[in-house]
Amino acid sequence: MAPAGTLRIIDCVPEVHSDPILEILNEAIRNSTALYEYATRTRESMARWFDTKQHGKFPVLVAVDPSDTLVGFASYGTFRERPAYKYSVEHSVYVHVEHRARGVGSLLMQALIARATVQQYHVMVGGIDGSNRASIAFHEKLGFVHSGTVREAGFKFGRWLDLALYQLILPTPEQPSEA
Repeated sequence: MAPAGTLRIIDCVPEVHSDPILEILNEAIRNSTALYEYATRTRESMARWFDTKQHGKFPVLVAVDPSDTLVGFASYGTFRERPAYKYSVEHSVYVHVEHRARGVGSLLMQALIARATVQQYHVMVGGIDGSNRASIAFHEKLGFVHSGTVREAGFKFGRWLDLALYQLILPTPEQPSEA
């Protein structure tokens, strides 16, 4: 396992990184409440996911070790569909189970925050399972603040799940517009 200092954060190349991303997502679906999904994703669903990211000009960043093995990824996308939300995005960051708690997520999120700033977004929102103390602490360390909880928003593993919303306000856009 490479230390975080030896990792590179690069733009995802779907043809190279789709399968490792799919592996990370499916592990999280099967074993955690990080994703409120029951069924694992397929290659076809990932192709649609990448198309949506490309169409929206949303980044998919990956962390790779010195041997170019993907150890984590981060992205953001549409927060809500209405035009007035155009300066807000909802993000996700996932790290391979064997590389967690080693700084990978922080590197990815710092790069993602920088990209959101360059793209002139104003608010980044993370939807986190309310019992996921590690993710909550991770977001708070990066400056995200709790902005509300939707009680019993999901049901997985035989129990109700609270969805905690955390947000980071960015200093952008420079010239917000309703156009």
